[in-house]
Amino acid sequence: MKKYRVVFHLDEGGKGRVDMTLNNIENLITDLGEENVDVELVSNSEGVTAFLRVPALHEAKVKRLAAKGVRFAVCANSLRQFGLTEDALLDQMEVVPAGVGELVRKQAEGWAYIRP
Repeated sequence: MKKYRVVFHLDEGGKGRVDMTLNNIENLITDLGEENVDVELVSNSEGVTAFLRVPALHEAKVKRLAAKGVRFAVCANSLRQFGLTEDALLDQMEVVPAGVGELVRKQAEGWAYIRP
């Protein structure tokens, strides 16, 4: 079976948008099967604030998704913009130089782009 590759984009930090995005990822994995899909969530702008250690509003769901292989990429430029460091983020987050650069690379590699 074909392995699907999907990159989700989160640039808002509101609880409703973050919950919807994480639920979309979970639903995708359930539908296609964990072994049939690679998923990455790229957060930039206000989206980076959704994955702070304090308050850890989404930690449980992030841990579940990371255990299913979801990669969480956070924009270093946005962290600087908000005066945040990597230490302020949940452990599952991986800082990338630029969120938009990460999105462009993934799309150039044929990843499907989703912005819930």
